[in-house]
Amino acid sequence: MRAVGLILAGGSTKRMQQLTDRRAAAAMPIASSYRAIDFALSNMTNSHIQRVAVLTQYNARSLNEHLNSSKWWDFGRKQGGLYVFTPTITVDNGYWYRGTADAIYQNLDFLKRCHEPYVIITSADAVYKLDYNKVLEYHIAKKADITVVVKDMEPNEDVTRFGTVRMNESARIEEFEEKPMVAKSHTVSTGIYVIRRRQLIDLIEHSAEEERYDFVNDILIRYKNLKKIYGYKIHNYWSNISTVDSYYKTNMDFLKSDVRNYFFKELPAVYSKVSDQPPAKYNPGAVVKNSLVGSGSIINGTVENSVLFKKVFVGNNCVIKNSIILNDVYLGDNTYIENCIVESRDTIRANTRHVGEEGVKVVVEKNERYTL
Repeated sequence: MRAVGLILAGGSTKRMQQLTDRRAAAAMPIASSYRAIDFALSNMTNSHIQRVAVLTQYNARSLNEHLNSSKWWDFGRKQGGLYVFTPTITVDNGYWYRGTADAIYQNLDFLKRCHEPYVIITSADAVYKLDYNKVLEYHIAKKADITVVVKDMEPNEDVTRFGTVRMNESARIEEFEEKPMVAKSHTVSTGIYVIRRRQLIDLIEHSAEEERYDFVNDILIRYKNLKKIYGYKIHNYWSNISTVDSYYKTNMDFLKSDVRNYFFKELPAVYSKVSDQPPAKYNPGAVVKNSLVGSGSIINGTVENSVLFKKVFVGNNCVIKNSIILNDVYLGDNTYIENCIVESRDTIRANTRHVGEEGVKVVVEKNERYTL
């Protein structure tokens, strides 16, 4: 592959409420066995990108621990590899990352030492499959300065949390609005970009000189009439998890057979760090319908239309419906959970009831334990 990969995983968001109080969005568990960043990393290795840097910052401990061995995504090699960069205080710089462009600027030496002519930039909080080779071929064919991967969203979906674009007949982007108050288009940027490495270095250095720190506002939107910026439209599954509702919906999508088959059975595969846990155990009296149950879990009650992650204990006479139970949760006897997301390493006391009656309820008990 003629490109180096950059995964931007350092941002924070309040739209996920308590779920990102102690972990980055990129480390959020997905589909009972994965983390959000696994999808971007798998796309990189499946596209034969040999050198990938992950830029982390906010609540990075869990994410860094997940990335502590590169072999799971086949980056354990002499040439290239997986690099994890956090903000570093130096004589010349005393700041944390002040934005996406500043995050790249503070690690610009990495790009200057690379030899690949192109850079693939992507976020770490989306669930999708994509062959970046096809995007790069499109970028070269269009003779583009920057290519933005875009997707048409459903007409009833709120796109004001995304960057929206409008393209002409040749797919050149003519309008780009970041998180508009009123969306004029339902075509959104997926946060995936292709750009020539030398041009990226020049644009980032110029932005830093002018104290501009955001890649979208200070480069894409600012230069949209000066640079040839094209959109590459994808049609397969893509979902961003940056809100509680979208995180819940994304996990629930994996209860649909077509989505499960697309990610779990169809090649290329999605890779993740493997933990040595025994298979899930279903004791007499357990009832499980249309659910995903992670390894190491023990089920004694009823689970319907739910996603349970690793090491979840479901007590006697428990009922779990339309819910997400994160890693290492203990549910006491006779508990009732519906339309909820239960935080990791939590203990839900026996004979309690939690129901999300108006939307999704995030359950964090007072006796919570440290969340990974």
